Amino acid sequence: MNIGTVIAFAVVIAILVIVCFIILKTLLTPKKIGSIQKLIKMGKAQQAQKVAKAILTKDPKDYVAHYWLGEAYMAENKSELAFLEFKCVAQHMVFDGTIPETNFRKKLAKLYVKYNENDNALKEYLLLTKQEPKNPENYLECGRLFEEANDQAAAMGAFQKVIQLAPRNAKAYAALSNLYVHTKQFVDARKAIDTAIKLSPESPSNYYYLGKILKETSDYPGAVKAFEKGQRDPEFRQRSLIEKGSCYMLAGQVDMATSEFEHAVRSAKNDSSQETLYARYFLADCYEKNHKIEEALEQWNEISKKNPKFRDVPTKLNQYKDVQTNDSMKEYLTATPQGFLEIAKKAAKTGFNLVSMNIESTKYGCLMLATEESAESWKNARKQVWLVQFYRTSKPIQEAAVQKVADVLKEKKYYKAVIFSSAGFEIEAVNFAENRPIVLAGKEMVESILSRAGI
Repeated sequence: MNIGTVIAFAVVIAILVIVCFIILKTLLTPKKIGSIQKLIKMGKAQQAQKVAKAILTKDPKDYVAHYWLGEAYMAENKSELAFLEFKCVAQHMVFDGTIPETNFRKKLAKLYVKYNENDNALKEYLLLTKQEPKNPENYLECGRLFEEANDQAAAMGAFQKVIQLAPRNAKAYAALSNLYVHTKQFVDARKAIDTAIKLSPESPSNYYYLGKILKETSDYPGAVKAFEKGQRDPEFRQRSLIEKGSCYMLAGQVDMATSEFEHAVRSAKNDSSQETLYARYFLADCYEKNHKIEEALEQWNEISKKNPKFRDVPTKLNQYKDVQTNDSMKEYLTATPQGFLEIAKKAAKTGFNLVSMNIESTKYGCLMLATEESAESWKNARKQVWLVQFYRTSKPIQEAAVQKVADVLKEKKYYKAVIFSSAGFEIEAVNFAENRPIVLAGKEMVESILSRAGI
């Protein structure tokens, strides 16, 4: 046998080996994939993962194996790992019927929502509306995602499409109602939610949306009752509690509001969610109104850990930093109403030699009528009356408040006025008080007087 023949024979053998290997791999891989499916059905998810990983070790581009590895992770509630596998499949795989594409995209879309990738979730649901044009659930999810993105027109269209496909879909009517509330179309909102309740009277979420309508139209007792029903739904419990608390706040019932917000914080499933941050924010507001500043600071600090730029929390923490370092200011800001009256008397005496004639609590602090303490020889002289206001609020005093004091001085013919403010005064207020018988005691002066008074 010559060399040419030997080479030709070797080439043929090599080709046959390669072909056999490809055929063998083609025959074995489906069996291995099939075994993954069987293991998942048998509840042996970990074994299924091992088989899938073995396949991927040999061929990292086997996207069918990636898909079934994702399913194996899902079977063990390892959604984050499943999400990574499913995203890999979506980015690289050509769908040819080897995996159930529609079912896969539904699962992927839900994972996108769970991990706050709403734009990608919306793309998946829009694709699903093409694959299943008569399935109202896909349009419902599109509507919710459009609403999250503040595209109200697109959301409205999606929800109306749901109703067109499924005229008895209560969720779509409830969602439409919520959109109408946002645009202040309360008559249409009420019609939509009434329809939702008629179609599904046992659904707690419908009463949550009803509560929002009643709240917006200032029917706070009715709204509270609706939110009480709404909180029976685990998905809407925290939001219903927050809304109930806000109704009590709007009605001036701070203690009732505090209880609801505390409940909302305790019921949190996610400490970083917007709902939880708002529950803490409103709870801190209630604490602040009741001069429980340390409790308020605790809530603001918790919010700051999750979102340092949340609303005016940085400002609040800065305004009340003295509570943690200055005992006098802490006492001024956190004293009970009765205790605060005694502090006010000491401050007036120490700072301006004034003795209280009459003093009463106000929502912002207290109001005092006082006279200068005089020597014994002058006790029969006519004493001049001072008007003294004490503020312990978080915001600087505005010009309007100082103007009101000036009007009272003129009307009652009082001698002078002193305004104490732990948060200081706006520049317009300072300018207005100049050349008038009004003394503005800002933060630094208040701290100095409190210190000298031994508070």
